[in-house]
Amino acid sequence: MTALLPPDDELPEGSETALHLRFAPALAGRRLDQALAEALPQYSRSRLKGWLDAGRITVNGGVPRAREIIVGGESVTVIPETAPRVEALPEAIPLDLRHVDADVLVLHKPAGLVVHPGAGNPTGTLLNALLHYDPALAHLPRAGIVHRLDKDTSGLMVVARTPSAYDGLVTQLSTRVVSREYEAICVGVMIGGGSVHAPIGRHETDRLRMAVRRDGRDAVTHYRVTERFRAHTHVRVQLETGRTHQIRVHLTHVGFPLVGDPTYGKRLVVPRGADIPVMEALRGFRRQALHAAHLAFVHPVSQAHLAFDAAVPEDFAALLALLQEDVLRHPGEEAAHGRR
Repeated sequence: MTALLPPDDELPEGSETALHLRFAPALAGRRLDQALAEALPQYSRSRLKGWLDAGRITVNGGVPRAREIIVGGESVTVIPETAPRVEALPEAIPLDLRHVDADVLVLHKPAGLVVHPGAGNPTGTLLNALLHYDPALAHLPRAGIVHRLDKDTSGLMVVARTPSAYDGLVTQLSTRVVSREYEAICVGVMIGGGSVHAPIGRHETDRLRMAVRRDGRDAVTHYRVTERFRAHTHVRVQLETGRTHQIRVHLTHVGFPLVGDPTYGKRLVVPRGADIPVMEALRGFRRQALHAAHLAFVHPVSQAHLAFDAAVPEDFAALLALLQEDVLRHPGEEAAHGRR
């Protein structure tokens, strides 16, 4: 059994709810601090060490030492230290709500909207908009946001409105009950779908980027081909883990960066002999072509199974249409360029 915690960058802070896990047999022989770092990749080693020293982590009911050797199967309880709540003001920013009840919201985030306030984005975020829509969300960590999308990624998100819903959604994220699928347009023509199993960590020299690293955190991405074009591929992507920039990093790692990705792409590919509208559309697509199209989860209170789908936004749909027309104008050249 693995830790009952959300994937990386999805663990909400600001709550002292006890978190429980059981060490997997594969961790036998590791030191406790090493086993904790592997089982709880959401937290830094320094933070885990601080919690060990403070007695916030118990093993089989006792307070352990960092150098104790794990045999596997130990019951672990972690009480995360409360993080300072982000102070943010309500702002009248429109929300595209797809589902509303007393416990949860499901919304469609447009590309260009930052989820959380931070350096360079103190206002104008989704969190500010949520506080305006429902001031009571100020009493929940991160205004009820339990997962996030990159600024320039569009698509579906679920937000908790009550403490019980918040805890329930966190548990579902941790146990991978929540299902999320993405639409993407990649540079290059994929022969078929597949999976990427490659650990992800912070880039060694550029702290704004992530990278595949041997010492990174476990990350798994599954993808399948929806449609091939002459130099691009439309794919459907499903996450098994949730690392920062995971889809963007993994698809770049296997040679298929996302169209328009300013961080990991930086390469324009135009089909040979393409018409001007196709060239202009590819040159003008200045964000990663990524959209969270499907979201499904169990309602944390009613236990009803809920599922939502969101069509790709206009810019994404327009680019797909032009790439499809390009294939029709060049019969017999499908997937002729960019194959990898």
